[in-house]
Amino acid sequence: MITFLDGCIEEKTPTCVVLNVGGVGYEVFVPLSTYDVLPATGENFRLLTFDYLREDQHLLYGFAKQRERAAFLMLIEVNGIGPKLALTALSRINVRDLCDAISGGDTRRLASISGIGKRLAERIVVELKDRAVAVSGEIGASASGDTVRDSRGTDAVAALVALGYRTAEAERTIAAVIRTVDATVSVEQIIRKALTG
Repeated sequence: MITFLDGCIEEKTPTCVVLNVGGVGYEVFVPLSTYDVLPATGENFRLLTFDYLREDQHLLYGFAKQRERAAFLMLIEVNGIGPKLALTALSRINVRDLCDAISGGDTRRLASISGIGKRLAERIVVELKDRAVAVSGEIGASASGDTVRDSRGTDAVAALVALGYRTAEAERTIAAVIRTVDATVSVEQIIRKALTG
């Protein structure tokens, strides 16, 4: 599983980035919110990624921030929402507003997103209401932009997924641990604390 890519931006469009990592070009699909913060072509950038594997597809989706990836993973758990529609949603509405719409039951706002009709909006609210509150809380906790914490969290989540956790469960567990520790705690200690509870 590829959890992030760190390399030179070779090409970029509002929907896709080609990242050169050690001489290999990775095509990564991104939401507009990520495209808006990308540096110029030729500069280095780290993208958090979701590795989408199917029998006939192997696609990478990339995000500038952990909260964007968390919202993407939350959305694709809903039956009827695939990666493309999740990216469309994140391109039309920021993560905080998305979470507020879900937790507040604002199906009208959700249905205004291209590809999401009234029934799907209702399903999103029913299935993701509690999860949206948790993701929204993580946004508030990371509002200071502490990149060291973000980096440790990404590595710790990847470790839990490798140990068999579902991505959503791993992200919730690590977010809870990170809120209780200081910036000097290592990734290994965060993982140990997550596993022991």
